[in-house]
Amino acid sequence: MNALNTALAFDQHSATLESAQVTVLNSPSRKTRVLASPQELRQQLPLSAALAQRVQQQREQVRAILNGEDSRLLVVIGPCSIHNIDEAHEYAQRLADLSSQVSEHMLLAMRIYIEKPRTTVGWKGLLYDPHLDGSADMAQGLQLSRQLMLQMLELNLPVATELLQPLAASYFDDVLSWAAIGARTSESQIHREMVSGLTLPVGFKNGTDGSVGIALDAMRSAAHAHQHFGLDAQGRAALVETQGNPDTHLVLRGGHQGPNYDAQSIAQACAAMRKVGLEASLMVDCSHANSAKNPQLQPQVLQSVLSQRAAGECSLRAVMLESNLMDGQQALGDNLQYGVSITDGCLGWAKTEQMLLGAVAMLQK
Repeated sequence: MNALNTALAFDQHSATLESAQVTVLNSPSRKTRVLASPQELRQQLPLSAALAQRVQQQREQVRAILNGEDSRLLVVIGPCSIHNIDEAHEYAQRLADLSSQVSEHMLLAMRIYIEKPRTTVGWKGLLYDPHLDGSADMAQGLQLSRQLMLQMLELNLPVATELLQPLAASYFDDVLSWAAIGARTSESQIHREMVSGLTLPVGFKNGTDGSVGIALDAMRSAAHAHQHFGLDAQGRAALVETQGNPDTHLVLRGGHQGPNYDAQSIAQACAAMRKVGLEASLMVDCSHANSAKNPQLQPQVLQSVLSQRAAGECSLRAVMLESNLMDGQQALGDNLQYGVSITDGCLGWAKTEQMLLGAVAMLQK
């Protein structure tokens, strides 16, 4: 086949593909709605130079704690998920006030969890359904989520979240000081590649079965450079090249067999990390399987972590807590109670404040 025939054949093939693509996009089982690109959203809700400098300072503080260079305890704390902006503002203001009291011994970072992984189906978070009615107004979800994160920075609170959908990460990664990769996604190559391109500390959770091997593999993978498929700032398909992220750590959240924050589990996790050449830097998630999903047991888990630190376990550098204005949880529906989680149960503010102040007293000793 000569060059002309080859070109004609290619044009015909491209036209066939284009026609097929239109058919797929217009399929009854699938429809698309255009969203703002990451660059467009950042232009609409910009990170000022002053706040950008604050983010860098907060990341350095988090990094220093996780590297063992700062003896304070990193505490990632806040609602299991954000569903009400007014509630989030009230909680954040209380947390900011408390932060100034405990800053000598703790660095408090607020959970702004806008995506929720679902085992089957359910509400996926503020980013996906901000009106709580299934309308899937993701355009509004993107705006509300970024705006809320910027407001947390104004209060001098480091912003922490779980990165669930890699395509969404570029809308927010410039304002984050810490991020998590969940138990269900630590094994995902796509998430490991994403983390390798982030310039902030990231925690990989152990698997839902309680094993740490998947998370350790993820940390080692994310530390390396990658070339992968992704999107550029304008939302176009792109080849993404990353340099690798050295600032990762292990998050112990328990598993199907029970909790893994006890001294024996901590020692085993540290040994596993050192065996593969990783520094033993641990965060204990005081919720999930470590508290049997009973938020009232979180202070007990924190007490154990603090006792182990006091006994000389220097690998325990951070904890995560699920806390809200009010205790417990409620089902999504009409007439929601103010300040109560609509996902996992949380510890109310009164008990949260008491718990953290008590922790400071232990850390002072």
